[in-house]
Amino acid sequence: MKTIVKLGLTGLAIIVLLFSCKKAENTSAENAYATGKSTADYTSADSTAVSSSAAVENKDSKQKFIRTADLKFKVKNVVKSTYAIENAVQKFGGFVTYTNLQSNIQDQISTKISQDSTLETTKFTVENNITIRVPNTQLDTVIKTIARQIDFLDFRVIKADDVSLKLLSNQLSQKRNSESASRIEKAIDNKGKKVNDIVDAENTLTNQKEASDNALVNNLSLKDQINFSTITLQLYQNQTIKQDVTASEKDSSNYRPNLGIQILDALKNGLYIIEAVFIFFLNLWPFILIGIGGYFVYRKYFKK
Repeated sequence: MKTIVKLGLTGLAIIVLLFSCKKAENTSAENAYATGKSTADYTSADSTAVSSSAAVENKDSKQKFIRTADLKFKVKNVVKSTYAIENAVQKFGGFVTYTNLQSNIQDQISTKISQDSTLETTKFTVENNITIRVPNTQLDTVIKTIARQIDFLDFRVIKADDVSLKLLSNQLSQKRNSESASRIEKAIDNKGKKVNDIVDAENTLTNQKEASDNALVNNLSLKDQINFSTITLQLYQNQTIKQDVTASEKDSSNYRPNLGIQILDALKNGLYIIEAVFIFFLNLWPFILIGIGGYFVYRKYFKK
């Protein structure tokens, strides 16, 4: 009887627990539905933190913005994230203008683990600096796509510079210079043949055309920066440790010859020394001959 009661209580507890879990799941789903977010959205909080709608232009707006973004963040794997970002940029009509993928070695340790083996331990970090250009209309989409690679966000800076007045100023400058150049050309055609006047007028005309061209080029540069936003990325990952077992360099003492060979070498070296001494004195034969002659002269004439 007691066993039946225990089984009944256990079954009741399991039913209550399952009901509670189901209720919690439904509550979570209802909250997600009420806020318009899925559970996946909550797990990607870092991703949404870097997205931005800063200075998004309306279709009929007269304002023109140059939008740029600077991000620094940590990823799981710099190489894999680099490939993912490059593919995303290409997918949305952008292109990479600069990338510098490199490994920075912090420490290298060599540990001898046997007579002929050494363990090489290398501690290094991998980082990449990337500059990309993307269509202005795709900037936010590309940033959100890049955000999927983020493991830890250091900073995100998004700028939008209004260059509407700068564009207008360049257009007016170009128009003024073109009109001035046109008037100077007519004046040159109608002028007499005074060489100095013509030369001065030609120089003025050249300066006016150059100013007009500069204004045109500046406007083209601004329009390019408006149409394609620039994103600068700094990627890095945690320090990585790489270990390799390599063959150890043989100690020269292991190759020393045995005692017999060393004795023979010593005898040979002694013989070489004797030969060298003999040759040395042989080279001094004039001095030896003079010394012997002097000795006999001394004994004959000076020694009584």
